[in-house]
Amino acid sequence: MSGARVSVRRQNLAPQRLTPLYIPSVQATRTYLELTRPDHFRPAFDTFPDLVIERVERPTPELYRDCYRSVGEAYHWRDRWDWTDADIRAHLAKPEITLHVARRRGALAGWYELRRVPEDDSVEIAYFGLLPGAIGQGLGKHLLSCAVRDAWALGPSRVWLHTCTLDHPHALPNYRKRGFAPYKTETYEVNFPT
Repeated sequence: MSGARVSVRRQNLAPQRLTPLYIPSVQATRTYLELTRPDHFRPAFDTFPDLVIERVERPTPELYRDCYRSVGEAYHWRDRWDWTDADIRAHLAKPEITLHVARRRGALAGWYELRRVPEDDSVEIAYFGLLPGAIGQGLGKHLLSCAVRDAWALGPSRVWLHTCTLDHPHALPNYRKRGFAPYKTETYEVNFPT
C-alpha cells in the first residue's frame, strides 16, 4: 500500500499499581433446631398429583450436583460446590447418607439429604430445599414433612437440622411450624467471591 499513512499512538506501558481484590463479607447467624419426640412433629402434608418424591438408591454425581447447585446457588451454598465426581461418589457411598428428590412433571423441584449420626443416635436433615420455580406453592411444608417422616422412620432419638440467615426467609418459620425447636445459634463470617 504505497502512499498510505499509518498512525501509531504510543500507549503508556509503565507498570500500573493493582488494586487489591475486595471480597465482600457478611455476618450470618446459623440456628440449630430439633425435634426430640415424634409427637412434637406437626406435619403439613398436601396433595400434589403431579409430584413424585422418592429415595434415590444409586444417585449419580450429576444428579447430586444438580440438586445441590440448583437449590444452593441462591443461598451461597459453597461447601460442596467444587466437589469432584469422586468426592460425590465417596459421600453418597456412606451408609448413613440417603438422597431424596422431588420431581414435578419429571423435572427436579426439590430435594433433601438425610444423615444418620450414630454418635448420638440422631438423624440430621443435612440439606433441604426447593428449586426457585417451586417456591411459593406450598411445596416446602409438604417436602419438609416428608423429610421428617423419613427421618423418624430410621428410629433416631431426635431429628435435627440447621438453617442460616442466608437461606430463604421462609425456611426458619417453616421449621418452627413443623415443631422444630431451636437449641443453639452461632454467628459466623461469610465471604462472597467476586
